[in-house]
Amino acid sequence: MFKSKLTTSLSICLAIGVGAISASANEVAEFYKGKRVTMLVGSGPGGGYDTYARLVSRHMGRHIPGNPTFITMNKTGAGSIIATNFMVNIAPKDGTIVGGVQRSIALVQLLGTPGVKFKSAELNWLGSLAKEAGVCGLATRAATSFDSVFKKQFTMGGAGQNSTEWWPALFRNLMAAKFKLIRGYPGTPQIHMAIEKGELDGVCQSWASFEKIGKKMLKDGTMKPLVQVSLHPDPAMTKLGVPRLQEFITKDNLAKGQNLEDVKLFFKLTVVPPLMGRPFAMAPGIPKARADAMKKAFIDMSKDPKFLADAKRLKRDIEVVTGDEIQEIIAELAKTPKAKLAALKGHFKFKGPVEKIVLKIIVDEGKVIKTKRGGRRITIKTTGKGKKRTAKVSGKKTKVTINGKKAKRKAIKVGMNCAFHYYGNKTRAKKIICN
Repeated sequence: MFKSKLTTSLSICLAIGVGAISASANEVAEFYKGKRVTMLVGSGPGGGYDTYARLVSRHMGRHIPGNPTFITMNKTGAGSIIATNFMVNIAPKDGTIVGGVQRSIALVQLLGTPGVKFKSAELNWLGSLAKEAGVCGLATRAATSFDSVFKKQFTMGGAGQNSTEWWPALFRNLMAAKFKLIRGYPGTPQIHMAIEKGELDGVCQSWASFEKIGKKMLKDGTMKPLVQVSLHPDPAMTKLGVPRLQEFITKDNLAKGQNLEDVKLFFKLTVVPPLMGRPFAMAPGIPKARADAMKKAFIDMSKDPKFLADAKRLKRDIEVVTGDEIQEIIAELAKTPKAKLAALKGHFKFKGPVEKIVLKIIVDEGKVIKTKRGGRRITIKTTGKGKKRTAKVSGKKTKVTINGKKAKRKAIKVGMNCAFHYYGNKTRAKKIICN
């Protein structure tokens, strides 16, 4: 009798539990059905963060109950602080906004960075698609070994509160590297263009983006990775013979007033966030069932053969870090004594010569020879020199006119004559005028 009652009770509990899960799943499916989810990218078009975010936008909807569609919107500035502030404080907290943010978001709030209006530990972290190793590289016309940065000045490009500015600052402030910083670039593609033109000497960024964006210069030997900035050795850079940061943290290379143990700690704190190399998050306050469904969808997507094939096509490695693992990374960073975090914050401020560049819009004109993805990429063959030039075309931020009339990007066809108004090859066009 007792056994029968116990069995009956367990069956009822199980039924209630299954019913609750089913009801929760149905609620999520009903909410997302017919909805549009916005992927808010805290970086400029064309870089690594943007590439991973658009990859997720193309595939994640299939794994969310209700199968919503995705659109991608870039909201740049302050190393993703502006995008994250918007997501947390202004955007609806209903589960229709996903943030493709920079890894530095894990650290900026702990450092008390001005303008931060969120707590990293409170975000609903979906996960990350990569564990990133960092790199600093220079044009070979300037230097071929990292030892050179302690002997003469080199100009580095900066694109906000991220590795492009943080690492040059740390190398100069803690190790007396003779860097000069040129700020104001929208993203790393524009920095690489400036290096190629001879306007800059180098850049610090993730190895994955450095290798992809700098592919041409790496191949022809005009740019070289000089130091791995990572907690663990990166196999690809190690194979190329690129030395690790730890090899240069010696008493001989310390800046005046620095001690070896503090410098080691400061660099360690800086290279831990790249373990969550390409993170995605949602705002706090989203209904738990939807947040949980999105976390599961993110992981399920990462195993999807179509998703993996698309990543392979883009030559982007996938190494998943779960949302829970990101929470652990942030919790570990938070254990650092406040005095050390305050000192580190001071070292992120570049204490050397700084200039700010205002990029000029250039115009390239020619016949359209290729369009991709509904007009998101347009390639022309320029008039006169016959060079191929490609523009990225935003549905919202690029003004398109055809024969004097406002038009959608998909209306641009092969054979038309168009003028790109943009920062240069493979950057987003401000406007495109066709006839």
